[in-house]
Amino acid sequence: MQNLKPFSGDKKVGTWLLRRLEQRLVRWATKRVPKSIETYHLTLATIPISACIILFSYLAKTDIYWLWGVSLMIFLQWLTDTLDGSVGRARNTGLIKWGYYMDHFLDYVFLCSILIGYSLMLPDEFKFMQLVLLAIFGSFMVNAYLSFAVTNKFRISYLGFGPTEVRLVFILVNTFLIIFGKTYMAWSLPYVFILSLMGLCLVVYRTQKEIWALDMARKKEQNATQDQLSGEG
Repeated sequence: MQNLKPFSGDKKVGTWLLRRLEQRLVRWATKRVPKSIETYHLTLATIPISACIILFSYLAKTDIYWLWGVSLMIFLQWLTDTLDGSVGRARNTGLIKWGYYMDHFLDYVFLCSILIGYSLMLPDEFKFMQLVLLAIFGSFMVNAYLSFAVTNKFRISYLGFGPTEVRLVFILVNTFLIIFGKTYMAWSLPYVFILSLMGLCLVVYRTQKEIWALDMARKKEQNATQDQLSGEG
């Protein structure tokens, strides 16, 4: 029998620093997306965008100014990723679960493309740390999906940071790389690792605490029901 439980993966929970500004922009831009551009076009745009990120990063090995192209691709991915759900709801396309699946799978592809791009530019001794960073950033995504599975609330922001702020950080990193050179990134990687790991530990702690409380509330409700039935018996 088909599961008819309401799906809420298209309803994002949480607050982030740029949320209000982003929502105003989305409301303005949604009405201006051409009818020929469907919501799935916006979702699948992440594939060529990710390929361009890797290509431009490779070219940045010899000409650092190609990182402006990487930053442009990051902006375009934010724009298409932000608009696809809004356009889908406005046009009632019905691609809710497909959109959830493809959108967030491609978010991971996008994240990998950025880290692969950085690995092409940095010396070999820093590639292990980049692999660890991929694992940490990926853990934030895994935490969001597991939490959604048990709470039916899809949280996309932590500690005031959401996908928009993360993309902005990557653009700032690219800007610093262009201005100060690759030495800047190699020097800053350990600090990025420490801050990311601390943030992940805090997020996991808060998430498990919330889920623990849900279990205890359910247990209390079940005990109360059993006591009531025993009293009636």
